[in-house]
Amino acid sequence: MINIPKGTKDMLPLESYKWHYVENAAREVAKKFGFKEIRTPMFEHTELFLRGVGETTDIVTKEMYTFEDKGGRSITLKPEGTAGVARAYIENALDQVVLPMKTYYLSSIFRYERPQSGRLREHHQFGAELYGSDDAMADAEVILLAKTFLNEVGLKSIELNINSIGCPECRKKYHAALKEYIGSNIDKMCGQCQARFEKNPLRILDCKEEKCQAVVKEAPSILDYLCDDCRAHFDALKKNLETLGIEYRVNPMIVRGLDYYTRTVFEFVSTDIGAQGTVCGGGRYNNLVEEVGGKPTPAVGFGLGLERLLLVLENTNSLMAKEDETDVYIAPMGEDAKFEGIKLAKTLRAAGYICEVDLMNRGFKAQFKYANKILAKKVIVIGDDELKEGIYTVKDMASSEQVSVKKEDILSVLR
Repeated sequence: MINIPKGTKDMLPLESYKWHYVENAAREVAKKFGFKEIRTPMFEHTELFLRGVGETTDIVTKEMYTFEDKGGRSITLKPEGTAGVARAYIENALDQVVLPMKTYYLSSIFRYERPQSGRLREHHQFGAELYGSDDAMADAEVILLAKTFLNEVGLKSIELNINSIGCPECRKKYHAALKEYIGSNIDKMCGQCQARFEKNPLRILDCKEEKCQAVVKEAPSILDYLCDDCRAHFDALKKNLETLGIEYRVNPMIVRGLDYYTRTVFEFVSTDIGAQGTVCGGGRYNNLVEEVGGKPTPAVGFGLGLERLLLVLENTNSLMAKEDETDVYIAPMGEDAKFEGIKLAKTLRAAGYICEVDLMNRGFKAQFKYANKILAKKVIVIGDDELKEGIYTVKDMASSEQVSVKKEDILSVLR
């Protein structure tokens, strides 16, 4: 027996309707906002993530699936979606097509980490990205898209947390203040935070270790160190959210786990799955395109894990998806009826009906039992008598009403 790799999960046929539900909702909501789909490769050159995501991030230091291909090139399975979109934006000169570029993706994401509730080593994300606008209205637009999607799939009890982590100039001053505050307490923190202390102290705020949280609990707020431009941008974001009627909470502890973020960072949080409460996270990354070889380009977006979202929806009984139903099940009885049945199935499918015909040579009762399992709305029985008389027996499975229909009238009766 060859088992599934640790940290992965099969999407089974009886559960696929749930995935179709959230994926279709993502596509429809994105379409309403004018976002078009982009698909980037499942793997990229490793350098893209080293430069874009950041060499001090958990993703790069611990979680990437990196290997050498047969040509000796270092390749990495996609650990997040944004860097690949930035590469595609540059390589395909999308800035010459139309700005702002508004795009979304539904993609597998690969991270070598301890599997946890709603987060697997291969999981799936819905992400949206907007390139070309530095206006806080673009940030609000992306946040509204995320909120609209979450509401659309049935998630109502969510809280929006926002923060600004400023620009590189703001962070220089804040890093100095944060390092001074932590000071002699650094030896009380985990090894990872000790390593971050010199290279990227801001990331210490994102550590989930209790002993580290205790040290930074009263740390100075980055909001007190924003430059005039970053402060004006954050104030404009709040005004835009208020204009849209979107409630929010300013949370100075949000920094996100990727180095490319600048200014706005945000999270939508649900308390319904315990400690793993963030169902969507994003922000602005004005320097990313330049860092991976392009021209300076402002950008903002979010990523949202679909496994985690489905977990929250199921835990809160909010999943409004319905199992796939079959319009018509054809139950042939006898050898000649089988040929008639498969021919009728072809006709009904061409007319747009979801249709199945018996392929297992089941008996009469077993066929009706199967029709119930696949949620068939109607069953068409074809037996020797029906063949002789040129009719079909049509049974409505909800009302149990049964009628005889001439073969040539079957489509009009079904309509």
